[in-house]
Amino acid sequence: MIMTTDVRRIQLYDTTLRDGAQSAGIHFSAEDKKRIARRLASFGMDWIEGGWPGASPTDDCFFELMRDRAWSHSRLVAFGSTARPGHPASEDPGLARLVACGADAVCIFGKSWDLHVTTGLGIDLQTNLDLVRESVAWLKLHVDTVLFDAEHFFDGYAANRDYAMQVLAAAADAGADSLVLCDTNGGSLPEQIGACVRQVVARYPDLTIGIHAHNDSEMAVANAVSAVSAGASHVQGTINGLGERCGNTNLISVIPVLKLKMGVNCGVSTESLRKLRRLSTFVNEMANQLPWQHQPFVGQNAFAHKGGIHVSAVRKASHLYEHIDPASVGNAQRVLVSNQAGRSNILAKLQQLEPDAIVDDAAVVRAVQRIKEMEATGYAFEGADASFQLLLRRATGQFRRHFELVSFRVYDEKRGHDEAPESEATVQVRVNGRLLHTAALGSGPVNAMDKALRAALTGAYPGLEDMRLTDFKVRVLSTKDATEAAVRVLIESSDGVRKWNTVGVSTDVLEATYRALNDAIEYKLVMDQVASEGEQVITDGSL
Repeated sequence: MIMTTDVRRIQLYDTTLRDGAQSAGIHFSAEDKKRIARRLASFGMDWIEGGWPGASPTDDCFFELMRDRAWSHSRLVAFGSTARPGHPASEDPGLARLVACGADAVCIFGKSWDLHVTTGLGIDLQTNLDLVRESVAWLKLHVDTVLFDAEHFFDGYAANRDYAMQVLAAAADAGADSLVLCDTNGGSLPEQIGACVRQVVARYPDLTIGIHAHNDSEMAVANAVSAVSAGASHVQGTINGLGERCGNTNLISVIPVLKLKMGVNCGVSTESLRKLRRLSTFVNEMANQLPWQHQPFVGQNAFAHKGGIHVSAVRKASHLYEHIDPASVGNAQRVLVSNQAGRSNILAKLQQLEPDAIVDDAAVVRAVQRIKEMEATGYAFEGADASFQLLLRRATGQFRRHFELVSFRVYDEKRGHDEAPESEATVQVRVNGRLLHTAALGSGPVNAMDKALRAALTGAYPGLEDMRLTDFKVRVLSTKDATEAAVRVLIESSDGVRKWNTVGVSTDVLEATYRALNDAIEYKLVMDQVASEGEQVITDGSL
């Protein structure tokens, strides 16, 4: 960990609602943006860029919705561009909308790469400087804070250093409060960023110098950190790195790096930092995208340990294989169980699930051997803690089967090309010597089997009435075997209070489904039994 005595206060500027909303496949409604903005403000973000007034009805609606905000710290920013060529700033409708939208501050961008000026805008270099100067000056007459994004600054600095610096001078002379250097194409490297930022900071020691990096070379976080190390005191980015093309600087990574690694003050309290994972998850939900399980700091597998040597080490001292305390960012350590598992994995996992459990070495050896045998046939327990817990109970002699399957049949019939198929399952089970036989219709064979099996058992086990299958995944384990390949079925179940995951494998998808469903039901019954006996209920942590 690199700690410094840096006394700067690093400003965090979130552009999830504007730059992040430009991600392919992501659309935020005005209400979505309002909810995200409130969450960002609650977290303690310094600047929250809401969008571009006039660019879309959604952005216009959002700024109207935000007029009643009552934030104690965060400041809402409206984004736009310099005035259009050929129009004085005082008559530019875009600048007028920025002032009228009710934001606390305005951020405008201007071209700082001479090639973009002459080719993109089609104007001469001096005219562009005039546009920057006049736009910033006019905004400063009407808004307290004006930030200037120097678009394509690092490419412009490499191509024509003098002109890129002239663009910054035009904004600074006009009264800009912050000069934000943008790696718009995302192609710069940390060394280039650092060297350039140092030159700008030396030129403007009394102004806030910021960094806005894109991730096209997967360097956005590194470039932001390099900029801060070189003297920048303002970092722009998005939650989970959302943004055009490959995304923007990921604030979810930058924030703990600044606070925990570099020891600089970025305005995020220790309490807020513990909410980092929840903030990441919330934005993923609003963006309707699945979380990246391997995302640094907050991903499900960010502190997951699978190799036996690793697990043995973290049981003694977690920092041997964990660069920070997972709890500091709202995450938790996970111990995975697989065909690489050893005694340390089993004991560590059992300790997480049932801290007071006492298991003899022979049972651990049996469990390890059984896991390796089952995973050799395609089982995977990393995402199926409930099946793993049942396996442990069998190895330790603590498991009692609650029912015996006699038989099941599933009919799936389709009549005509355009008609919907019909599914029916028939199940026979034996409970305490009594034969139970039932059938059920369902939306597909899996749903029919689930309904029929639970219908047969609810008389004996009423708690199953609350149980529902909430997710179902099928994976083909060997594409070379085509339709003869084994499949792995993962099922997520819930009883309205808990969620648990089970797994089944077979060359028959219905048999694999039954195995996973059987474990799901058995696990539910075990939990109910343990709870009724007043013992500790083992859960998989996904409550």
